[in-house]
Amino acid sequence: MATYYAQRASAGLIIAEAATPNAVGQTYPNITAIHGAAHVAGWRRVTGAVRDAGGRMFLQIQHGGRVGHPATSGLAPVAPSAVPLPGTIFTPDGHRPAAVPRAMTPAEIRATVADFADAARNAIAVGFAGVEVHAANGYLLHQFLGQGTNRRTDAYGGSVAGRIRFVVEVVQAVAAAIGPERVGVRVSPGGTANGMDEGDTDAIYPALVDALAGEGLAYLHVVHADPDTEVFKEIRRRWHGVLIANPVLGDTVPDDGGRRAGERLLAAGADLVALGRPFLANPDLVDRIRLGAPLNPVRDRYLMYVGGPTGYTDYPALAETLVPAS
Repeated sequence: MATYYAQRASAGLIIAEAATPNAVGQTYPNITAIHGAAHVAGWRRVTGAVRDAGGRMFLQIQHGGRVGHPATSGLAPVAPSAVPLPGTIFTPDGHRPAAVPRAMTPAEIRATVADFADAARNAIAVGFAGVEVHAANGYLLHQFLGQGTNRRTDAYGGSVAGRIRFVVEVVQAVAAAIGPERVGVRVSPGGTANGMDEGDTDAIYPALVDALAGEGLAYLHVVHADPDTEVFKEIRRRWHGVLIANPVLGDTVPDDGGRRAGERLLAAGADLVALGRPFLANPDLVDRIRLGAPLNPVRDRYLMYVGGPTGYTDYPALAETLVPAS
């Protein structure tokens, strides 16, 4: 991991992979975390390598919620409501039917808010410049936002104000712990990953943005952003801080590494563009985009880490591909 991220230190900002704030939040086998001593020691080596290479990093903090399994974490998953993930989930024993999560109690909600704050403190202590609160892609915070996954009748469910409450409390607690200028938030308006069904996307995100707008946060990060949609336009109108937008690139990474898609988002008001898959195969993606140089193709088998350097740290840099044959 230290090698992988150091290879990509030329990115303006690296947003590291999702790390869980507690044991029950684990999603899949061998996912990173930031709540134990071993996690702290490991991440310190990673941030040190990136810093030595001239880069900077934020750590994404993510709780899986119902996207978890006792075979992986040893714990029954928790969620806003007892609504299971559709289909199966990957575990150490292969794909298994998803477990029915246990609806969180108010006390567990408060404890989870505190876990996010503690995780953020750990992240700063090991050398991250800040953290990104993951409220997207069908994980716990996103589950609280959606009507299909949040069927609560207490203060954390029902109305839009109730369903955004948990996300707002987590962000406020993290900001209080490490300073709002070190905190970003990731959202995926209308996203259907992990069986999500928001129901009223056009109502959720204006309310959430308004609730967070006065917190002085580092940025808001919209993933799979489409500049032609009304929800993106409304978010940009309401969010007066830094807006990061992640373009929709389709099934195959375009030859330009996402440059044209990114420029469309910049023209629509985004301040920064986030790229994922192009960086997997191109550690020096910034230089390749600047020069219009060809890209390494992403090896589809290695879109997810499978162990070892292959498809992870063995993609060549541009300088290596230009060395003349002897």
